[in-house]
Amino acid sequence: MIGLPHTNQKKQAIAMYHTTGFSHDEVIDLCVIINSTEPDASASKWPRCLGLFKSVVAALTYMRHNRTQAEIGESFGVSQPTISRAVSAITPRIPAALAEYVPTADELDPEVQYIVDGTLLPCWSWSGHKELYSGKHKKTGMNVQVVCTIFGKLAWISDPVNGSRHDNYCLGESDVLRTFDPKNWIGDKGYIGNGMITPFRKPEGRELLDWQKEFNAEVNKIRWMIEQVISHFKNWTIMHTDYRRPLNTFETTISAVIGLHFYRMA
Repeated sequence: MIGLPHTNQKKQAIAMYHTTGFSHDEVIDLCVIINSTEPDASASKWPRCLGLFKSVVAALTYMRHNRTQAEIGESFGVSQPTISRAVSAITPRIPAALAEYVPTADELDPEVQYIVDGTLLPCWSWSGHKELYSGKHKKTGMNVQVVCTIFGKLAWISDPVNGSRHDNYCLGESDVLRTFDPKNWIGDKGYIGNGMITPFRKPEGRELLDWQKEFNAEVNKIRWMIEQVISHFKNWTIMHTDYRRPLNTFETTISAVIGLHFYRMA
């Protein structure tokens, strides 16, 4: 019987990790960071009935699994509006609290060879926001550019841009290549024309030459790394399933997940 409390605590810690992506101690550390960060003047307070710790767990659970707030509320024995208030209070605090963990474009190393690719973070099909519709993906959302090293280490994620924009435009908007030699960067055919290493596009009226096909195959083998990095980032389910909260909160949630993702890697 003496070992039961320890066993129960261990089970609870494991359950929290599967629910939030963080251990119990990591969530406590995150709470300390959030509580010590000066909130925005318009920031709301987390629900008193949950407190900071449970509010953070609720927000992490929402972002990690994109579960409905009513379902999360059942886990805590509270109503859906209470979970909504917790998510609304915690999410905007995360980007500022974890800013030091998120690398900026200026921190990329000009001597390192990087791979870049864009990915769409989907949301509901808002009829009044055609600028979010991606013809490539046939859905609405926002585009972020993701950069990793050729060894598969995540190096940078851009601010989100409307989903209707192509990858080359989004990369240009980020201004990330302003001080870098694009010849050191690798991308897919969507980045043709800016000096990066990209696969050859099939010419109209003829096939690629054999050496061009071989070159494309080698480039695509290297690009596999960025696909794995993006897949790992999208383990945050809210980044690859339709975003259900108000559209004006989407960019903040994206920034929060980016912060959490880099924080976990630190």
